[in-house]
Amino acid sequence: MPVESQIQSAVIDFARKNGWYTRRLEWIGRVGAPDVFAARNGIILLIEFKRPGGKLSPGQVAEHALLYKHGIRVYVVDNIEDGYAYFR
Repeated sequence: MPVESQIQSAVIDFARKNGWYTRRLEWIGRVGAPDVFAARNGIILLIEFKRPGGKLSPGQVAEHALLYKHGIRVYVVDNIEDGYAYFR
């Protein structure tokens, strides 16, 4: 079973091969920020990677809710195939 870093690496490689610009996110002073920013043709995705079956931490739940309140959706990916689906 792949770990979170393996899922993230495979999905990001796939996204880049399909023309997506990606960057790892690190938000200073914020707990629970999504892992990756991806953009292509004016579409922006924020992705939180988890190990298979992994759950969001309370800080991630709160941060994702705050982003959602402002119209920003965060996609949670816990397996490679579901991750690929966002970048086809």
